[in-house]
Amino acid sequence: MKLQQLRYLVEVAKQGLNVSEAAEKLHTSQPGISKQIRLLEDELGVQVFIRNGKRVVDVTAPGREILRISERILMQAQNLKRIGEEFVNVEGGSLTIATTHTQARYALPRTIKAFLSRYPKVRLSIKQGSPTQISEMVVEGAADLAIATEGIDHYHELAMLPCYDWNRSIVVPADHPLTALDHAIRLEDVAAYPLITYDFAFTGRSLINRAFEQRGLTPNVVLTAIDSDVIKTYVGLGLGVGILASMAFEPDRDHGLVAIDASHLFEPSTTRIGVRRDAYLRGYAFDFIELFSPHLNREVVHAALLMNEPDGGDHAIDIGDDDE
Repeated sequence: MKLQQLRYLVEVAKQGLNVSEAAEKLHTSQPGISKQIRLLEDELGVQVFIRNGKRVVDVTAPGREILRISERILMQAQNLKRIGEEFVNVEGGSLTIATTHTQARYALPRTIKAFLSRYPKVRLSIKQGSPTQISEMVVEGAADLAIATEGIDHYHELAMLPCYDWNRSIVVPADHPLTALDHAIRLEDVAAYPLITYDFAFTGRSLINRAFEQRGLTPNVVLTAIDSDVIKTYVGLGLGVGILASMAFEPDRDHGLVAIDASHLFEPSTTRIGVRRDAYLRGYAFDFIELFSPHLNREVVHAALLMNEPDGGDHAIDIGDDDE
């Protein structure tokens, strides 16, 4: 049994049982992958994949368990390499952060600046995507940390580290009627206008919808985007009223727009860091987490990684009250 054979197994499953795509991803040949998988099946004495002619069409019952264990073995092999790197290359290495646009653009810059100042020889990479995409990056080992508001809790392989709570603002042109209200803004006031906000998979959109539903209102969402700057651009063009994360409004840069606090209209959202439970984190990864969220020190993160809840319950950890 070879690690390469396990890589082939896992990649074929990852590519939807498409051996050709797995071969392309691994820069090898389709016959080579098929041969090595059959050799492994012969050694194990069971079939991993169900075939129809030359096509792989399904995974057998024992094959599902073999795939699960193979993924774990490959992760542990990667951890062994990381342990070696930590002692051989103390100051250097790499760290990949998977996150959404809003986090990358507005929440992370100070942390990244401080981190690179402390670790100038570490190669830092930021990958952007939807909460689902970035969570899968960490599960698959393509990223070390996921930072998002939604999605992370759907992956039992990830430990969730609550970082901070945030809420939203209503953003409108400076001469918009909502800026002249003689009372605190209400959902009824907002629902009277076309709305521009986040795509449903992003940045607490479900809480926005829930707030309107609870008041019996049907918002007229005319445009959605994954990018806060795109939302502000179209608000500036007069296409609608924007609902976005308060952190994404910058008075010095967003000329001609006004942000109205809407924290009383919506439930707060919590940004979390997701870390694969069986991953080995180098020392600088722990420092990055603590720079981003100071209450998440190494001991707290270790405790979260050691938690194991096979019943699929909430993997969030109790970090106590945090004064902000």
